[in-house]
Amino acid sequence: MQARSALFDVYGDHLRSRGSEAPVAAVVRMLDPVGIAAPAVRTAISRMVMQGWLEPVQLAGGRGYRTSERANRRLDEAGNRIYRREAPDWDGHWHLAFVSAPQSRAARARLRAGLTFLGYAELSDGVWVSPYPRAELASMVEREGATVRVARADRFDPEPTGAWDLDGLRASYDGWLQAAGDLVDQHFSAHDDEDEAAFAARFHLVHEWRKFLFADPGLPDDLLPDDWPGHEAAQLFAREANRLKPGTDRFVARCLGA
Repeated sequence: MQARSALFDVYGDHLRSRGSEAPVAAVVRMLDPVGIAAPAVRTAISRMVMQGWLEPVQLAGGRGYRTSERANRRLDEAGNRIYRREAPDWDGHWHLAFVSAPQSRAARARLRAGLTFLGYAELSDGVWVSPYPRAELASMVEREGATVRVARADRFDPEPTGAWDLDGLRASYDGWLQAAGDLVDQHFSAHDDEDEAAFAARFHLVHEWRKFLFADPGLPDDLLPDDWPGHEAAQLFAREANRLKPGTDRFVARCLGA
């Protein structure tokens, strides 16, 4: 697990509802049970400040950091998708993004990863498709020095679901259903403190589940088979996340000195 990714999980899943800020020492305490050492946390924080995700702030508990408005938009969008909140109704139209390629290879890689995270798939060179419009599209493309034109497609024949690897996604959801129980149980055997164990178990559960944001665009049910395992996997995730939340909240409050 990378420290930067872990920090996004901490701020999105635990601090967003607590003012989106925390002292550095509290963040270090939170990430210790999941194996992220203090030097890695501080290095990742510095990088996220330079990238515009975090902002320094002086708090009662010492120097800390809060998420920027840009980060809050990303975390809220990710949270809606992780917990399947406010699932939009599909109007039957597809949204197309015609994206120019940045000059830098690194920028092209970031742009491709960002478009995939938002739920787009590449139909052909520079042409990306999504079942829903994505609010972050324009700002993300602009940050990478590219341009985008958007259009709405009234129909495709056949539907462009083949732009995503649905067979691979099905296999991943099947694997999740088999492994999620062990993922949770192993942390209760590794930590003596029950609240710390609940935090570590839920943290890894959310971290692994969040990876589906890079593979699953949230296709409408109308386009998915009746036996789609993503539905059962989402129910299992929500059930386990809710079960672990009380202990997790107590551990976070302890780390924050509340």
